[in-house]
Amino acid sequence: MLPCNRVPVGGFKIPKFKFSYGLETSRVLKDLGVILPFSSGGLTKMVDSLEGQNLLVSNIFHKSFIEVNEKGTVAAAASCALMAKCIPTGVDFIADHPFLFLIREDSTQTILFAGQVLKVIITSQTAINCIIRR
Repeated sequence: MLPCNRVPVGGFKIPKFKFSYGLETSRVLKDLGVILPFSSGGLTKMVDSLEGQNLLVSNIFHKSFIEVNEKGTVAAAASCALMAKCIPTGVDFIADHPFLFLIREDSTQTILFAGQVLKVIITSQTAINCIIRR
């Protein structure tokens, strides 16, 4: 228990010391159940971001520093969160089944051709034959 009144101090001697400590805190926070900032797009609604770009925290670093000497005491601490954009993973399209296709001109978006692949016959890694409905 701390005394309620100030206690007069006679001599006061402590050694000079200096130390610093750094820590990457993401794992600790996740273990404590803080998941949302580290999830895909977890910060998107909390900060301004470009349309379609999801934001998340990738790492959080903390560093502290204390030095005590005959001139006095210096102490500092800083934390930094690294943000990352979630780049949506592409969807692979492997045409090993029936599908529809359109060939479109980009600037006018005019559909030039339309077709339907009814059956795909894979004869090797590089050769694919199709039966096309016209």
